[in-house]
Amino acid sequence: MTEAVTQPALVIPQLIVGLGNPEAKYNQTRHNIGFAAMETLSRSWRIPLAENRKFQGEYGEGIAPGGGKIRLLKPLTYMNRSGQAIQAVTSWYKLPPESVLVIYDDMDLPLGKTRLRLSGSAGGHNGMKSAIAHLGTQNFPRLRIGIGKPKGAANNDDSDTVSYVLGRFSAAENQLMSFVLQFVVECIELSLKHGVEKAMNVCNSRTINNSES
Repeated sequence: MTEAVTQPALVIPQLIVGLGNPEAKYNQTRHNIGFAAMETLSRSWRIPLAENRKFQGEYGEGIAPGGGKIRLLKPLTYMNRSGQAIQAVTSWYKLPPESVLVIYDDMDLPLGKTRLRLSGSAGGHNGMKSAIAHLGTQNFPRLRIGIGKPKGAANNDDSDTVSYVLGRFSAAENQLMSFVLQFVVECIELSLKHGVEKAMNVCNSRTINNSES
């Protein structure tokens, strides 16, 4: 009698979290692209987000494309305490860490690139450091959105880095990022329908440019 080959379990997100900072001064900054992604998902899926004090963030739930229940969260704890809000939701609904998909900005990726992964380190991102600390593991999916690096920035110049990530996109960059955010929705819908691993093939191989329409 031959034994059946065990297929690895599909990783299907149940909670999607976009990282950013509250307060109007951070709106539409590069560091808040995770918030922009959540707002795009909220509009695309018609799942309204509303402040939820228990979850320390803006939260919404509904039916995602593909028919499953999905939860959306924008932590309002400030970036370096994002994990508190994530843990509040996962503890309440008893969600395993691998069901949490976190979206955030990445300077090491150029504009127009996205990277979907099943696990990994924080890579110096304070929001992800907090998420990993509160979930107690690095083994949860994440989608990084490239914001590029400041032109001619010295590798060790922190002041340049901070002003860049907390700065806003130019008009041309904003146009590009609107295409990127639509692509992010496609990537997440693929993750929900076919699992994160399969979606990685599409999300990691394409570069979005301003001629997309």
